[in-house]
Amino acid sequence: MTPMNESSTSPPTPQATSAEPPISAPPPVVEFCDVTKTYNAGKRSAFTAIRDVSFCIDDIPSVGEFITVVGPSGCGKSTILRLIAGLEPQFPPTLGRVLVRGADVRGPGADRGMVFQSYTSFDNRKVIDNVAFGLECRGVSKKERYELARHWIERVGLDVRGDQDKYPHELSGGMRQRVAIARSLILKPRIILMDEPFGALDPTTRMHMQDLLVGLWNEVEATVFFVTHSITEAVYLGDRCFVFSGSPGTILKQMKVPRPDRRAKEMQREPSFQQTVFELRDLIERLEEGTV
Repeated sequence: MTPMNESSTSPPTPQATSAEPPISAPPPVVEFCDVTKTYNAGKRSAFTAIRDVSFCIDDIPSVGEFITVVGPSGCGKSTILRLIAGLEPQFPPTLGRVLVRGADVRGPGADRGMVFQSYTSFDNRKVIDNVAFGLECRGVSKKERYELARHWIERVGLDVRGDQDKYPHELSGGMRQRVAIARSLILKPRIILMDEPFGALDPTTRMHMQDLLVGLWNEVEATVFFVTHSITEAVYLGDRCFVFSGSPGTILKQMKVPRPDRRAKEMQREPSFQQTVFELRDLIERLEEGTV
């Protein structure tokens, strides 16, 4: 065997390595960039509802932030929700950009669900058909959408057997809002927009609905924007509370508040909770008096 000449061998070529690209953070769930909304712009009747509103809600994996929105009457709170939802006449903004998950909002979308103060059920449809309406629009089979509807009817605290075949006029106000919440959540929206949904309910029912909403929110992990005139409700439900100035509205303050980890009846009795409510209520009163 002929020996191999050492000079004929060459050291192994090192494998080229390339650093893996860093994992980029997901875009914010919702972002407002210097947003102004003026109705009837350019006319003598022009009215500016909000001005230069900017905020950013980060997309935290497996966590949905609960944003409550408070402020004096007419400060543009509902305008904020409808801009996110892409609903006219509030949408589009006059100036600035509204983005959802990094893309400009161009109209309504299934990734955003909205619950209004008024009971928005279809009067000629039974509960099960009201809850399943969005799935029906998507072309989901009757069997599948009814199965999902029954699940969500139960999840919002209604009785499937006793309530699924009722019409809206046969339900109390609290029950109709439960139907509205189920109709929104069945579509698994990433963002839930709620405009004074419990404002017309009696205090006891309202507290029960708050507890229900907290449980559902923890389950679906959606980002919630919740407009309310109740300071107590805003402090109990929110992770963060946006305080709007008088008209034209802009964010005057962002307040971090403790996550609800007990029933409303228990948490709202605590001195620290009451102190936060008093501070926020004093600020709102000064805003309404024009002293801020």
